[in-house]
Amino acid sequence: MSQQIIADLNARYTAKKYDPSKRISANDMAIIKEALRLSASSINSQPWKFVVLESDEAKQRFHNTFVNKHQFNQPHAKEASHTILLAYDPKFTKEKYSKRVDAEVRSGHLPAERYDAFMGAYAFAEANTDAQGFNGGWTKAQVYLALGNLLHVLARLGIASTPMEGVDAELIGKEFAPELDGHVCEVALAMGYHKQGEDYNHGLPKARLLAEDVLAVV
Repeated sequence: MSQQIIADLNARYTAKKYDPSKRISANDMAIIKEALRLSASSINSQPWKFVVLESDEAKQRFHNTFVNKHQFNQPHAKEASHTILLAYDPKFTKEKYSKRVDAEVRSGHLPAERYDAFMGAYAFAEANTDAQGFNGGWTKAQVYLALGNLLHVLARLGIASTPMEGVDAELIGKEFAPELDGHVCEVALAMGYHKQGEDYNHGLPKARLLAEDVLAVV
């Protein structure tokens, strides 16, 4: 299939070694940030916080969070051009959701007279909220929608990336508490450009199941 989207996705892979001398341009970073902001989420909940690490100081702070485990990902902290911490709100309340509905009205997407009806969509969150107000399982799922969107955007831009669930959520929560503002980071994404000759995963054939194994058309 020759379509450009398919070509880009065939070229996408998980980088294993970054060239620290190569930086993502300001223009591409602006696209990446806006693409994240535009990510889809159930009931337009947007129960997330994205922390972009680009300064040497921030990279060092992230590097420090690997002291106890997942050291195989630690080099990416300093060598990647940027890393994004994708964090979810573990207690997404109806009051917080109302701010999203306010934005719906301000944008002109939602007629003001439908405000109360749209607030009823919070039932999706309530169905996934326990007696202690925790709905992190549901909000974390929304973060992965944003991650998938971002992986596609990076593929289109020709920027390498490494999704990392191998991070220490507890230490990240302590180190980046001011930036996370109560959100929980259990997945991060390193981004940049691979190290020529040292990234063993670069240029290998795509390994996926056959279409008939994963797709059913009825």
